[in-house]
This record gives sequence, structure tokens and C-alpha cells, in this order.
Amino acid sequence: MLNVALFGMTAKQWREANPDKKGNIRDHATIEQLIVLSNMEGINALLVREEIHQSERVAQLNKVAITQMQSLINDSNITKKIEINFI
Repeated sequence: MLNVALFGMTAKQWREANPDKKGNIRDHATIEQLIVLSNMEGINALLVREEIHQSERVAQLNKVAITQMQSLINDSNITKKIEINFI
């Protein structure tokens, strides 16, 4: 479900579309996508606890993914700080 909210496809759909690539969709994700995915996991847990239906969770998580990706991509200072922390 998180893959659909962030990447727009399931892991199976990605494998079928990329038979030449090793690993899975997350192995080929950008650092920004992985950060958003981590954030979405926590948010999804809260939504599950609140008994929000899966279809509504996907919609909400997709909005979160879009907003966070835009913030990360549009702010080059954030990306530079992320790279510095991993060096």
C-alpha cells in the first residue's frame, strides 16, 4: 500500500515493468523517496490505529508523499544536509 501511495505502483507491478533490474522498487528509490517512505510508515501506523479504511489511508498518504517530496526536492539545502550526514 505504501508503494502505491509513494511510487504509484505495487512492488509486483514495478518488477514486471523492470525485469532487467535487480532488487525491488525501494532498492532503486532516491534518498528523498526513502525519507518520505519512512515518514509514511509512521503515519500509516497512526491511521491504522484510528481504524481508517485502507482506501482512505492510501489517499491521505499519497497527499503526504506529494507534499513531502515537493518540500525535499525544492529545498536544495535539505538535500545538501542529508548528503553531509551520510558522508
